[in-house]
Amino acid sequence: MSKQTKARIIEAAEYLFALQGYRQTSMREITARADVNLASVNYHFGSKKNLIQAVLKRYFDVMMPQIDEALAKLVPSVGRKGVDQVLQNLKGPLLNLNAVQPDGTEMFVQLLGKGYTESQGHLRRFIMGSYGETVQTILAMLRTALPAIPADELFWRLHFAIGSFVFSMASSQALKDIAKADYQQDIDIA
Repeated sequence: MSKQTKARIIEAAEYLFALQGYRQTSMREITARADVNLASVNYHFGSKKNLIQAVLKRYFDVMMPQIDEALAKLVPSVGRKGVDQVLQNLKGPLLNLNAVQPDGTEMFVQLLGKGYTESQGHLRRFIMGSYGETVQTILAMLRTALPAIPADELFWRLHFAIGSFVFSMASSQALKDIAKADYQQDIDIA
């Protein structure tokens, strides 16, 4: 029963966080959707921040080992080709999040986007604390591919790229609808 309760809480929180955002979602809404009492949430997670991290952890725990495996086989080139190699090796693990749940990739990106737009600083600490080695490997490979780019500029380029990606994926249904209505195109964002 305890594992089922924990799973129901995570499922309810994930849905509400993606729909409304982290700040706008109350613990009362989560407990109502999960059909549990507040004591259950506190017992399993201790805080809303820990619950947010648990929701994202199910995705990161699937994706990050796959990224590690893909990057371990890669010897990046210098220049644009090297950047493309690194980014292409991130695509598969990201798309594999659909195995976590239907539309898992889109859900993960929406949750990640909410973390950025709502300035959830604890998420950065959580990601770096739990998956920092993988993040550092990605950054090192990008620095190898772009040796002439200063570290601060690489930081901004990477975050603008992530922002563009998150926006496109998080609003993918709206973009598909616009492409269909305005340009008679059926597109696949991924």
